Amino acid sequence: MPFRRFLLLLLLLLLPPAADAAAPKEVAYGPTLEHFDYPYPVKRFAFQSENVKLDMAYMDVPAVGEARGTAVLLHGKNFCAATWEATIRVLSDAGYRVVAPDQIGFCKSTKPQHYQYSFQQLARNTNALLQSLGIDRAVLIGHSTGGMLAVRYALMYPGQVSRLMLVDPIGLEDWKAIGVPWQSVDQWYGRELKTSAEGIRAYEQATYYAGDWRPEFGRWVDMLAGMYRGPGRELVAWNSALLYDMIFTQPVLYELDKLAPPTVLFIGDKDTTAVGKDLAPPEVHAKLGDYPALGRRAVDLIPKAKLVEFPTLGHAPQIQDPDAFHKALLENLTGSAQAD
Repeated sequence: MPFRRFLLLLLLLLLPPAADAAAPKEVAYGPTLEHFDYPYPVKRFAFQSENVKLDMAYMDVPAVGEARGTAVLLHGKNFCAATWEATIRVLSDAGYRVVAPDQIGFCKSTKPQHYQYSFQQLARNTNALLQSLGIDRAVLIGHSTGGMLAVRYALMYPGQVSRLMLVDPIGLEDWKAIGVPWQSVDQWYGRELKTSAEGIRAYEQATYYAGDWRPEFGRWVDMLAGMYRGPGRELVAWNSALLYDMIFTQPVLYELDKLAPPTVLFIGDKDTTAVGKDLAPPEVHAKLGDYPALGRRAVDLIPKAKLVEFPTLGHAPQIQDPDAFHKALLENLTGSAQAD
């Protein structure tokens, strides 16, 4: 064998395998989700709250065709405005102007070092955004923690909500009263610092998608995990800890009977979400997150309420089965227009 050919063969043997060289790299995003693309242009609402200058990211998507009003989409704890992508498109095509904000502490919005989080304050922030856009009345669609926020918003601004649409809202049970151990913000922070893509995926597959998994779900895992890998991971984890304390200590269950707007609950019957469920003793754990029962009880408590169930879906029906969810959503929006 010629010497030159021998050297070339030796170099090839010493190089790492091509598969390793092409292995995908874990993406890291900044504390306000820099470099993660949203489906529509992101705008900014600058304001001051609690003596802190804040910046609220949002998408404002115009209606296509005959205008039917405005829909405001409120995301959940492990979600962002971007996760409403398919819903925004469907509503816009149906004639709705769609406003989808990232709440303070989440995703592309400011994550302050110190902020007294409450659903009342987040509702006030959202109301200030809508007032700045000239929106005095809208359909409110809230998912998960966004459902808790939507309830609080409707209690504070009942005349500004034409219809309340709650998608697997949490806060329909009082975890601390049932027996889930309280956690300090420092304890929540320690837990959040351990967040990983593998842990997020395992949790979402079991709870959000009822054991199902498809490649398109991975984008939302990468979105969330990327913030915990990035240079602002401590700030992301700290705000998440403050938000978990808010969610755990401020259930909306006790005020459902005070809701004035017509309300529709969309419930995935396979959902078992409950904050702090993994901390609960076995006898308490077994009682938590029974969404078929929680949905029925909520409808009994809310004066003008309707229940729509998805028997095979989990915590995120709008992502797991968008066709079924959007069909039900549009049917009930049409019904609300006739009823109002």
